[in-house]
Amino acid sequence: MSGILNVDKPRGPTSFDIVRAVRRGTGEKRVGHAGALDPAASGVLLVLLEQATRITEYLMDLPKVYRAVVRLGVTTTTYDTEGDVTAQRDVEVSEMEVKHTLTTFAGEILQTPPAFSALKIGGEPAYRAARRGEAVEMTPRPVRIYRTDLLAFNPPDAEIEVECGRGTYIRSLAHDLGQALGCGAHLADLERVEIGPFSVAQAVSMSNLESGFADGTWRRFVQPIDSGLALLPVLHASRDEENALRHGQAAGLETNAGEARAQPADGLEARAQSADGLLIGIVRFDQETGLWRPRKIFAGA
Repeated sequence: MSGILNVDKPRGPTSFDIVRAVRRGTGEKRVGHAGALDPAASGVLLVLLEQATRITEYLMDLPKVYRAVVRLGVTTTTYDTEGDVTAQRDVEVSEMEVKHTLTTFAGEILQTPPAFSALKIGGEPAYRAARRGEAVEMTPRPVRIYRTDLLAFNPPDAEIEVECGRGTYIRSLAHDLGQALGCGAHLADLERVEIGPFSVAQAVSMSNLESGFADGTWRRFVQPIDSGLALLPVLHASRDEENALRHGQAAGLETNAGEARAQPADGLEARAQSADGLLIGIVRFDQETGLWRPRKIFAGA
């Protein structure tokens, strides 16, 4: 069965632990996820079954919303509670200072990932070298942070909500916030509450999912592949056009209302749906021919 499981990952297990549990419970061979959470973090983890693994890149590009507790005054090697304490300072900052400093991280910024991360340096995950006590030089990289909100301030803890793009480390944000405030900080708690249209309020708990595996009702939690492609425009294909796309040929497709419109930009991607409203696949516009070329076609999606 192909589709997306919106799982409310608990604190403790790794994201791969959840994937293994789903593979075992469903019996499906191809199972993956769209963006890992650290073991100490909880919240939305999108687990992909069979053909849904082919849209990982689209799900990874969806905006994400996190709620985090940043503990001021203490820095750690890992930027969270898992690491060793490296420094402690008094916290002498006001709520307004925290709120203002948070706003300076909004926009497209350069962020340095934690040394204790899975990013590879010379072909090896950085955390392995860091665990050996080696100096790890992490290269700053651009990330997009759409907003940073202070939800509560109870010193030394600041509860924040962050909406961000792909590749953002909330651990690094917590560390950098502490540096900017002059007191240091680390990430004390993290929950991912949204990935695009998927929210933690609608996610299935692991206990309910395990019960579904046991009694054979787990398929009711699976959402269609189309639900993960909501940011792509919808185009409709006639039966002849669908047949062409499924045979790797380009086709002319209409928008939802079939209205006249300006020619799309070259390379624009969209969802192609059948006359019955079912997902055929992802298509890309070829400006030279004025046709849509198939990029990813799904069998019975």
